[in-house]
Amino acid sequence: MMRIILIGYMGAGKTTLGKALAKAHNIPFYDLDWYIESRMRKTIPQIFAEQGEDGFRRIEYNMLHEVAEFDEVVLSCGGGTPCFFDNIDYMNQQGETVYLKASPDVLYTHLQMGKKPRPLLHEQEPTAIQTKIQSHLLEREPYYRKAKHIFSVDFLDNFEKINNSVRQLSSLLHLQQPTFNK
Repeated sequence: MMRIILIGYMGAGKTTLGKALAKAHNIPFYDLDWYIESRMRKTIPQIFAEQGEDGFRRIEYNMLHEVAEFDEVVLSCGGGTPCFFDNIDYMNQQGETVYLKASPDVLYTHLQMGKKPRPLLHEQEPTAIQTKIQSHLLEREPYYRKAKHIFSVDFLDNFEKINNSVRQLSSLLHLQQPTFNK
Protein backbone atom coordinates (compact mmCIF):
# COMPACT_ATOMS: atom_id res chain seq x y z
CA MET A 1 0.00 0.00 0.00
CA MET A 2 1.42 3.35 -1.05
CA ARG A 3 -0.27 6.62 -0.09
CA ILE A 4 1.61 9.82 -0.83
CA ILE A 5 -0.12 13.07 0.07
CA LEU A 6 1.31 16.33 -1.29
CA ILE A 7 0.59 19.59 0.49
CA GLY A 8 1.78 23.16 0.08
CA TYR A 9 0.74 26.53 -1.17
CA MET A 10 -1.00 26.96 -4.53
CA GLY A 11 1.57 27.06 -7.29
CA ALA A 12 4.09 24.89 -5.40
CA GLY A 13 3.77 22.16 -8.04
CA LYS A 14 1.60 19.65 -6.19
CA THR A 15 -0.35 18.66 -9.30
CA THR A 16 2.65 18.81 -11.64
CA LEU A 17 4.91 16.72 -9.38
CA GLY A 18 2.03 14.53 -8.22
CA LYS A 19 1.12 13.50 -11.76
CA ALA A 20 4.77 12.87 -12.65
CA LEU A 21 5.45 10.90 -9.45
CA ALA A 22 2.31 8.79 -9.91
CA LYS A 23 3.19 8.06 -13.53
CA ALA A 24 6.78 7.18 -12.63
CA HIS A 25 5.59 4.65 -10.03
CA ASN A 26 2.50 3.47 -11.93
CA ILE A 27 -0.03 4.40 -9.26
CA PRO A 28 -3.18 6.52 -9.56
CA PHE A 29 -3.03 10.28 -9.14
CA TYR A 30 -5.86 12.32 -7.65
CA ASP A 31 -6.12 16.07 -7.26
CA LEU A 32 -8.48 16.65 -4.33
CA ASP A 33 -10.08 19.72 -5.92
CA TRP A 34 -10.76 17.79 -9.14
CA TYR A 35 -12.17 14.90 -7.12
CA ILE A 36 -14.50 17.27 -5.25
CA GLU A 37 -15.67 18.85 -8.52
CA SER A 38 -16.30 15.44 -10.05
CA ARG A 39 -18.23 14.10 -7.05
CA MET A 40 -20.22 17.29 -6.44
CA ARG A 41 -20.73 18.01 -10.16
CA LYS A 42 -19.89 21.65 -9.46
CA THR A 43 -16.77 23.77 -9.69
CA ILE A 44 -14.96 24.86 -6.55
CA PRO A 45 -16.02 28.50 -7.17
CA GLN A 46 -19.66 27.36 -7.49
CA ILE A 47 -19.42 25.46 -4.19
CA PHE A 48 -17.88 28.51 -2.50
CA ALA A 49 -20.61 30.77 -3.93
CA GLU A 50 -23.42 28.45 -2.81
CA GLN A 51 -22.09 27.22 0.54
CA GLY A 52 -19.36 29.65 1.54
CA GLU A 53 -15.93 28.63 2.74
CA ASP A 54 -17.29 26.71 5.75
CA GLY A 55 -19.50 24.59 3.49
CA PHE A 56 -16.64 23.97 1.08
CA ARG A 57 -14.28 22.97 3.91
CA ARG A 58 -16.80 20.41 5.22
CA ILE A 59 -17.09 18.89 1.74
CA GLU A 60 -13.29 18.96 1.36
CA TYR A 61 -12.92 17.19 4.73
CA ASN A 62 -15.33 14.43 3.68
CA MET A 63 -13.74 13.96 0.25
CA LEU A 64 -10.24 13.89 1.80
CA HIS A 65 -11.43 11.04 4.02
CA GLU A 66 -12.53 9.13 0.93
CA VAL A 67 -9.48 9.56 -1.28
CA ALA A 68 -6.85 9.26 1.47
CA GLU A 69 -8.09 5.76 2.17
CA PHE A 70 -7.48 4.45 -1.35
CA ASP A 71 -4.83 1.71 -1.21
CA GLU A 72 -2.58 3.17 -3.90
CA VAL A 73 -2.63 6.91 -4.45
CA VAL A 74 -0.65 10.05 -4.99
CA LEU A 75 -2.94 12.80 -3.72
CA SER A 76 -2.48 16.51 -4.34
CA CYS A 77 -4.39 18.62 -1.81
CA GLY A 78 -5.57 22.20 -2.04
CA GLY A 79 -3.36 24.81 -0.40
CA GLY A 80 -5.74 25.27 2.53
CA THR A 81 -6.64 21.61 3.08
CA PRO A 82 -4.10 20.91 5.87
CA CYS A 83 -5.14 24.06 7.76
CA PHE A 84 -8.69 23.03 8.66
CA PHE A 85 -10.19 20.57 11.13
CA ASP A 86 -7.67 17.84 11.98
CA ASN A 87 -6.81 17.34 8.30
CA ILE A 88 -3.01 17.41 8.63
CA ASP A 89 -3.05 14.92 11.52
CA TYR A 90 -5.40 12.67 9.56
CA MET A 91 -3.18 12.87 6.45
CA ASN A 92 -0.13 11.95 8.54
CA GLN A 93 -1.98 8.86 9.82
CA GLN A 94 -2.99 7.80 6.32
CA GLY A 95 0.30 8.01 4.45
CA GLU A 96 3.51 9.79 3.64
CA THR A 97 2.83 13.51 3.70
CA VAL A 98 5.15 15.81 1.79
CA TYR A 99 5.19 19.58 2.13
CA LEU A 100 6.32 21.02 -1.20
CA LYS A 101 8.08 24.10 0.11
CA ALA A 102 8.69 26.92 -2.33
CA SER A 103 9.83 30.49 -1.92
CA PRO A 104 7.32 33.28 -2.56
CA ASP A 105 9.24 34.08 -5.79
CA VAL A 106 8.92 30.50 -7.06
CA LEU A 107 5.23 30.42 -6.12
CA TYR A 108 4.61 33.70 -7.90
CA THR A 109 6.40 32.48 -11.05
CA HIS A 110 4.54 29.15 -11.05
CA LEU A 111 1.20 30.93 -10.60
CA GLN A 112 2.02 33.23 -13.51
CA MET A 113 2.97 30.20 -15.69
CA GLY A 114 -0.10 28.18 -14.71
CA LYS A 115 -2.89 27.38 -17.14
CA LYS A 116 -5.60 27.52 -14.49
CA PRO A 117 -6.98 30.96 -13.62
CA ARG A 118 -6.37 31.76 -9.96
CA PRO A 119 -8.62 34.13 -8.03
CA LEU A 120 -5.52 35.35 -6.17
CA LEU A 121 -4.09 36.73 -9.40
CA HIS A 122 -7.29 38.27 -10.71
CA GLU A 123 -6.68 41.92 -11.62
CA GLN A 124 -4.02 42.54 -8.99
CA GLU A 125 -0.64 44.20 -9.23
CA PRO A 126 2.40 41.88 -8.91
CA THR A 127 3.48 43.44 -5.59
CA ALA A 128 0.00 42.93 -4.11
CA ILE A 129 0.04 39.28 -5.21
CA GLN A 130 3.51 38.72 -3.73
CA THR A 131 2.43 40.35 -0.45
CA LYS A 132 -0.66 38.12 -0.32
CA ILE A 133 1.46 35.00 -0.96
CA GLN A 134 3.85 35.95 1.86
CA SER A 135 1.04 36.59 4.37
CA HIS A 136 -0.76 33.35 3.45
CA LEU A 137 2.49 31.41 3.85
CA LEU A 138 3.00 32.85 7.34
CA GLU A 139 -0.50 31.67 8.32
CA ARG A 140 -0.23 28.23 6.73
CA GLU A 141 3.39 27.31 7.37
CA PRO A 142 2.74 25.88 10.88
CA TYR A 143 0.32 23.36 9.34
CA TYR A 144 2.52 22.59 6.34
CA ARG A 145 5.51 21.95 8.60
CA LYS A 146 3.62 19.11 10.33
CA ALA A 147 4.09 16.97 7.19
CA LYS A 148 6.37 13.96 7.60
CA HIS A 149 8.67 15.24 4.84
CA ILE A 150 9.63 18.67 3.57
CA PHE A 151 10.75 18.89 -0.03
CA SER A 152 12.09 22.15 -1.42
CA VAL A 153 10.73 22.97 -4.83
CA ASP A 154 12.53 25.14 -7.36
CA PHE A 155 11.22 26.38 -10.70
CA LEU A 156 9.42 23.55 -12.49
CA ASP A 157 9.48 25.05 -15.94
CA ASN A 158 10.61 22.06 -18.02
CA PHE A 159 10.44 18.25 -18.11
CA GLU A 160 14.06 17.82 -17.04
CA LYS A 161 13.49 19.80 -13.84
CA ILE A 162 10.24 17.95 -13.13
CA ASN A 163 11.90 14.55 -13.68
CA ASN A 164 14.84 15.54 -11.47
CA SER A 165 12.40 16.56 -8.72
CA VAL A 166 10.58 13.22 -9.09
CA ARG A 167 13.91 11.38 -8.67
CA GLN A 168 14.75 13.41 -5.55
CA LEU A 169 11.25 12.97 -4.12
CA SER A 170 11.42 9.22 -4.82
CA SER A 171 14.69 9.06 -2.87
CA LEU A 172 13.21 11.04 0.02
CA LEU A 173 10.30 8.58 0.19
CA HIS A 174 12.55 5.53 -0.23
CA LEU A 175 10.87 4.53 -3.48
CA GLN A 176 12.52 2.77 -6.37
CA GLN A 177 14.23 5.23 -8.70
CA PRO A 178 12.07 5.87 -11.75
CA THR A 179 13.26 5.67 -15.33
CA PHE A 180 11.87 8.18 -17.76
CA ASN A 181 11.15 7.75 -21.45
CA LYS A 182 13.16 10.12 -23.56
